[in-house]
Amino acid sequence: MNSNQDSHRQTYDEDHESGRGKQTKVVGLVPAPELPEEIVSKVADDLPDLLSRFVEDRVHWKIDSVTDPLTGVAGESKQILEKTEESKTQQGWDFAICVTDLPIFQDRLLVVADVNVKSDMAVISLPSLGSTPMKKRVREAIIQMVDEMYHGKSEEARERQERKTEETSKEDNEVNKKGSRQLMSRRPTELVSPIKRVTFSDESDEEIDVRYLVNSKVSGSIRLISGMVLANRPWTIFPSFKSVLAVAFATGAYALIFPTLWMLSDEYDTWRFLALMLTSILAMVTWVILAHDLWESPHKSSSKFIVRRYNIATFFTLFVGVIFYYVSLFFMFLAAVSLLIPPSLMERELVTSVHFGNYVWLAWLGASFATIIGALGAGLESEETVLNTTYGYRQQKRKEEAREREEREKEEKEYEKST
Repeated sequence: MNSNQDSHRQTYDEDHESGRGKQTKVVGLVPAPELPEEIVSKVADDLPDLLSRFVEDRVHWKIDSVTDPLTGVAGESKQILEKTEESKTQQGWDFAICVTDLPIFQDRLLVVADVNVKSDMAVISLPSLGSTPMKKRVREAIIQMVDEMYHGKSEEARERQERKTEETSKEDNEVNKKGSRQLMSRRPTELVSPIKRVTFSDESDEEIDVRYLVNSKVSGSIRLISGMVLANRPWTIFPSFKSVLAVAFATGAYALIFPTLWMLSDEYDTWRFLALMLTSILAMVTWVILAHDLWESPHKSSSKFIVRRYNIATFFTLFVGVIFYYVSLFFMFLAAVSLLIPPSLMERELVTSVHFGNYVWLAWLGASFATIIGALGAGLESEETVLNTTYGYRQQKRKEEAREREEREKEEKEYEKST
């Protein structure tokens, strides 16, 4: 067991008395660090009871969890399953399920989960589940993975479980599965982006037996991008950019005490406010990407398809994060102008009656100008701060690997020139 496993290991179990007279099966979960680990820790306590109700009540289920980054390759599950097998063998588990933050594809179709029934292993791609409600989706997907491995290809057992699942779902508020061949309950997103179950014969070259994939490239891409943005946790941009926010607020507040901005806010139409807001947000996002080289070149990667999706995820991560930043500035300015600028003073300058809407327009205008100012400050932040804010664990690792690869290539070129 490596150091990551030692430092992140947790065991979840029911009371030993509940397992008397039953065969015990251990399900090992191998989540990647950060979001996968966080979600697994939330659902693990519920799994023994749920597996008994939805998979097999004649088994005493135990849950074990070992966090491991699982050095895999985006786009395929082969290496991920190989690493999962190492953990399964070391821990002596009956079943092993990896919850990875890597996207997996089959002919550019998004793969949500793979199952190797023969080896009792499975992998769930967290970004492929989309954005919300993540906890329920992961819980239902884990139940289905265990169901696939436990019942194997026995249609009789599967039909029995199908009837039991339908009966149990009627009485369960947390899990709403409708059958033993379905990965998750049908929510509105599954109606728009349905997940298809595909089985492979023993003669197939595939190393998996069952695969769940999104049978649409367009909806699959939307699902993937939203899941990757969630994994990057864009809301963390606010506490990480406190100094940028302080400078932007101080500069904007100083500008707002002058009548020029009051007059502009009174004259502008709504479309102009919207245009300024969008321009300021895009300016900050673009400047942060360029200043810190967050955009990956598809030409330097073996898979342009995957790199493009990581770039899109980077853009929307920053976009959502800057929206949090923008809204914070707006409410700070609204409080400031309401406190500092008397209505009578504004009325004398505007030569018209003043109401609360005037303060809203002024704060809105100030937030747009301050965001552009903040963009310059964000460009001066340390690269480490920006990477920690923008990227989740997996993309930070990819960034480090890309930098190391570029340094090796540079050293090789210099060596060739010298020889």
